[in-house]
Amino acid sequence: MFNIVLVEPQIPQNTGTIGRLCVNLGATLHLIKPLGFDIDDKAVKRAGLDYWKHLDLVVWESFDAYLAEHPIVQNSYMATTKTDNLYFHVPFQKDDHILFGSETKGIDEKVLLAHPEQCMTIPMGSKGRSLNLGVSVGIVMYDALRQNYEGFEKITIENTLAGGY
Repeated sequence: MFNIVLVEPQIPQNTGTIGRLCVNLGATLHLIKPLGFDIDDKAVKRAGLDYWKHLDLVVWESFDAYLAEHPIVQNSYMATTKTDNLYFHVPFQKDDHILFGSETKGIDEKVLLAHPEQCMTIPMGSKGRSLNLGVSVGIVMYDALRQNYEGFEKITIENTLAGGY
């Protein structure tokens, strides 16, 4: 349904949680190296629980390699604290690529400045500077789902009981 892109994630628990979210959304998770952990890290698997085996995962060797295949265009959005464009004004569509930067440094500012129209932010109070990466992905992606809910493949009780998830 969507492509969630984590640029150089550092915290395995965040990535595991986001992987679990991707399975529930029917989204593909793109991880861009370098990663701050081993992809087989127990913390990733623990946060992702038994969902990890259902994850549609693509690992990229570098941000340049990802951009060569998926340039920042109209169906790409980048989450950042360095814009006033609120995420709930973004017209998300199926197959969009939604990028989130590393927990420690975000997305490269040169990339953000080159594509200001593709930047979005989550509003926060004056005492906060950022949100947890897993929380941020959840906020944005469930608004994207809200906008594209028709035709969403819901996880049913029957599917769950049959061991689908």
